[in-house]
Amino acid sequence: MSYDVIVIGGGPAGLAAAVAAWDDGCRSICIVERDRELGGILNQCIHNGFGLHHFKEELTGPEYAERFVDLLKQTGVDVKIDAMVLTITPEKEVHIVSKAGGYEILQAKSVVLAMGCRERTRGAIAIPGARCAGIYTAGAAQRYLNIEGYMVGKRVVILGSGDIGLIMARRMTLEGAKVLACVEVLPYSGGLTRNIVQCLNDFDIPLYLSHTITDIQGKGRVERVVVSAVDEKRNPIPGTEMEFDCDTVLLSVGLIPENELSRSAGIEIDPRTQGPVVDEDFMTSIPGVFACGNVVHVHDLVDFVTAESQRAGKAAAAYCRSGSPTSETVLSMKNGDGVGYTVPQHIRLDDVEGSVPVFFRVRAISHDKKIVVRDDEGQIIASFPREHLAPGEMENIKLPRVLLERAHGGLTVSVE
Repeated sequence: MSYDVIVIGGGPAGLAAAVAAWDDGCRSICIVERDRELGGILNQCIHNGFGLHHFKEELTGPEYAERFVDLLKQTGVDVKIDAMVLTITPEKEVHIVSKAGGYEILQAKSVVLAMGCRERTRGAIAIPGARCAGIYTAGAAQRYLNIEGYMVGKRVVILGSGDIGLIMARRMTLEGAKVLACVEVLPYSGGLTRNIVQCLNDFDIPLYLSHTITDIQGKGRVERVVVSAVDEKRNPIPGTEMEFDCDTVLLSVGLIPENELSRSAGIEIDPRTQGPVVDEDFMTSIPGVFACGNVVHVHDLVDFVTAESQRAGKAAAAYCRSGSPTSETVLSMKNGDGVGYTVPQHIRLDDVEGSVPVFFRVRAISHDKKIVVRDDEGQIIASFPREHLAPGEMENIKLPRVLLERAHGGLTVSVE
């Protein structure tokens, strides 16, 4: 079976990309989703705070997903749910397997990768101690509680201060559990400021910065954890140990873009983001294969995922009509002092209409700084003042074409 556009993933990124491609005139689109329903991670995020940028109102995760599912129902997009993508070839063949269709090979003119991300586990960070029950990633605990209806514990310690962990601190408290502490190895939180205030401060849950779990104890189930302060190199400091009697540990220690399919297809991966290298339209190193959402880089707001994915979906539809765009001038994007990465990684100047949004994260908390964009000759192309910068909050700037045309060579984004 052949399609113009095949979207892999039916979460917020995939839904937005498919609807945008349809709205741009493409009439042969298929979404392949491995879960039993569309919506992705939003279905288990029953808290509010979604949609403030895109819909200009506050929604829960399921409500936000429902808006796009309803839009999708107004189109003729084919949807294959409970279907697993096994591989993607550079020729844009998508191999899938499902109970309904068995083993199928779908041919596409363009592919949109929207597989999202996954959580780091205990094994990824090598926490010492007993291998006992009661240790969950924050996202797994969220699914158990909000979808399956299981209470995962009564006395909880949370390692890591990512947004899911912060939200689960509040959620567990509201369900009657006692959250003893949130422990963060870095000297700053990895979550949004609003989540620190609403999920920890409002419930008097202590946040221990520059601390980590150094031992987990228990026979059969977690009984206690040992928390220690760490030095600048994140090594535990002897004599700073604290013990917490608990039955549950939740891990909120980072997210990893889900790019096994991308790597198997031979797509170039950026070691900084662990996602595909993309241009201003989110096309990867394989012409006609696009990527968007958390598979490219981890976002903090779904509204930004939507805007990014709409751009990718529209570009995928345009590729089906016109093929790969050509550009004589390609500007590489690099991260300078204080910046961890930039997306996109390169900009094809001839194909820019208006301006290009650039997303990035800073490396440390700072105040009253400027985001400065320089070309390879050191010339300042643009400067953006910022009162507050934090690693937990993704930054974005817009670079107008008229400024990009002044650049010599590549561009470097720095905090100065």
